[in-house]
Amino acid sequence: MAAVALRSCRRGLSHLLSNRGLAALSSPHLEGVRRHKSTVQYASRPDLPKLAYRRVKGKSPGVVFLPGYGSNMNGQKAEALEEFCRSLGHSYLRFDYTGHGASGGVLSEATIGTWKKDVLYVLDELVEGPQIMVGSSIGGWFMLLAAIARPEKTAALVGISTAADLIVTSYNALPLETRKEFEEKGEWIMPSKHTEEGLYKFSMDFLREAENHCVLQSPIPITCPVRLIHGLKDEDVPWHISMQVAERILSNDVDVILRRHGQHRMSERDDIKLMVYTIDDLIDKLTTLV
Repeated sequence: MAAVALRSCRRGLSHLLSNRGLAALSSPHLEGVRRHKSTVQYASRPDLPKLAYRRVKGKSPGVVFLPGYGSNMNGQKAEALEEFCRSLGHSYLRFDYTGHGASGGVLSEATIGTWKKDVLYVLDELVEGPQIMVGSSIGGWFMLLAAIARPEKTAALVGISTAADLIVTSYNALPLETRKEFEEKGEWIMPSKHTEEGLYKFSMDFLREAENHCVLQSPIPITCPVRLIHGLKDEDVPWHISMQVAERILSNDVDVILRRHGQHRMSERDDIKLMVYTIDDLIDKLTTLV
């Protein structure tokens, strides 16, 4: 059983702002990121859509950022992480899933398995050595799937509002009659405040395929260090999902960090500072172990 610790930062973030490049999170530096950020590149894959990515070369362990559903690699967390990794000289990669952002493919035709393949391609072909995977929302689900499939390429995991199994469990929690109505229509229409249309649409085929990738029904065979950050005011992904993940992961080095006022996106300045602090701490830990 994983050891679960509910903890706050062991070191003061104000101290860290003057240490190891964390001052890069100040506004002037973030403006610099926009001026000097990495160039978009494209990976061509046989019989699969091209993947758009941005990469900074550097030391190991590297960091790979996995965005949320419907999001892309140009969000605040992703850009702040690039500047942080650049300041430390560590490698960093962020990318868009199939059907997202600048990548090829059609969102409505992709599946959980499609996006898992995207992450595995990144680990196999675009980065070198073990990586710290940072997964936001559904990206937290993908990082778990990737860590199970590629333990040798996984140095540590950082989940932000981890949405493991959420699409499947949310649908299965609906009343039976409601599910029958959606099945007759052939799709599940889910309200969302994160899209212009105010909803997400998932086909029944998408939901059935997603069931093949659920991880919370049994022990999760991951043994690397894991940090799970979640906001108690997250209205999209209940914080107890991070607790469930922590309870099922086999690693003995698992921390759950709960932010009392944290919301789903975790993109406020203090949220990003906490994320960066957590990765900084893991880099120290992994470097010391080596």
